[in-house]
Amino acid sequence: MTHTNSAKATLRRLDALIGEWTMHASIGGTPTGLARTTFRWSTEGAFVVQHADSETSDIDIPAGWLANSPFPTTTIIGLDDDSGEFTMLYADGRDVSRVYRMSLDDPTWTIWRATPGFHQRFTARFDSAGTTITGTWEGSADGTRWTPDFEVTYAKIV
Repeated sequence: MTHTNSAKATLRRLDALIGEWTMHASIGGTPTGLARTTFRWSTEGAFVVQHADSETSDIDIPAGWLANSPFPTTTIIGLDDDSGEFTMLYADGRDVSRVYRMSLDDPTWTIWRATPGFHQRFTARFDSAGTTITGTWEGSADGTRWTPDFEVTYAKIV
């Protein structure tokens, strides 16, 4: 795959995600689950592949969270070198498949989709060391009135 220097520089923004992370989910500050996720470059270096799966923990996981657990999940992140925009393909253990748009501009990571009746967005920030990412998923029926879904904190392991 051939990229212009500008596209290569944009693609390298994804380096901030590369590694292994623990992922803590919560709703309104109440812990709901623990997962482990890895981000790695694909063999040819054109995409970042993310795999996530739940981890056992001593957290008292709410029944509603368990019933709707998406794990395991896989995402593939790529760059459109003409527009400079990232796209994220997502699939999970519930047989859900979605396409998201994404930006990663230090220190902010944003993921969103605008689908009639079911808009979603994730907004997160990296800490100054790049080892913790804190964000919130939100949903909206109309794309204008947003409600929090759940919070996520990523802590880098490796």
